[in-house]
Amino acid sequence: MRLTINSPFDAHLHLREGDMLKTTTRFATRMFAGAVVMPNLSKPIDTFEAMERYKAQIQELSRDFEPIVALFLNEKTEEEIKRHGDRAFTVKLYPRGVTTNSAGGAVSLDEYGALFGLMEERGDALLVHGETDGEVLLREGEFAPIYERLAKTYPKLKIVMEHISTEVLANLLDRHKNLYATITLHHLLFTLDDLLGGRLNPHLFCKPIVKTAADRAALRRLAFSAHEKTMFGSDSAPHYRGCKERAGAAAGVFSAPVLLPELTRLFMEHSSAGCLRRFVGQNAKRIYNLNLPHKTVTIEDAPQTVENECDGVVPMLFGKRLAYRVAAD
Repeated sequence: MRLTINSPFDAHLHLREGDMLKTTTRFATRMFAGAVVMPNLSKPIDTFEAMERYKAQIQELSRDFEPIVALFLNEKTEEEIKRHGDRAFTVKLYPRGVTTNSAGGAVSLDEYGALFGLMEERGDALLVHGETDGEVLLREGEFAPIYERLAKTYPKLKIVMEHISTEVLANLLDRHKNLYATITLHHLLFTLDDLLGGRLNPHLFCKPIVKTAADRAALRRLAFSAHEKTMFGSDSAPHYRGCKERAGAAAGVFSAPVLLPELTRLFMEHSSAGCLRRFVGQNAKRIYNLNLPHKTVTIEDAPQTVENECDGVVPMLFGKRLAYRVAAD
């Protein structure tokens, strides 16, 4: 079996910085023609100049990859958009302290009303990490009323519910025309039992946390039908081994080395191979109106074993034997 995908796209990716950027870009550009790249670096990407510098660093490592770098939402964002009003923006909203490098995130959305109105008029996209600071299994569901308020108040604002992990948000998707969602591979594969049902697996610890079998089933219904308002977004978020295998482990799953092979297996096993191309690219290209570099990626049914470590980072499914691989050509 050989499955060819034209210009696959990752709608939510962490490439990090420094030496790690070289590793993550190598994996991303082997499988994808482009990605929405997250701005929560150690110094958040919160100005147009910083965004352009980061994009240039990525493209220096790969010329046939289109990184769409999101702008970190804070008190600078409205002025940045006004200063550079001739270009489209994707803006990432992090509630303060909910995940890695989000200490400078938003405290109250009320203070950004003028910004959201401006983005609505311009056609910009608002990407949201939708969690509260409540009980860990309830955080995403508790954010649902906030999504509803945003969707109703700004009905023409394109709002992307990032890495949804619950049945609550899966059901919310069709209630508002301007709500969209990204779904990760790890939320399609795993539940709490995989994370901590036996021995704790810190390499599956992420935010939002993987949840119940019912939540996973709701996400699978969306993904396996390539629901027109969903996009594949890996949320591949690497941390060095020492930051994961310790008390106070960092949140993030490094899924980049296995994404397309495992997605292929999962969709094949659920008789949904015909929907994979839409889920991993076509929907995002339509939703974001993208013009991506031409790239074809072929997946073949040839086994491979996942490395135990990639430049100091432990990948998801490390040591496991996969049924598929990206073809050399």
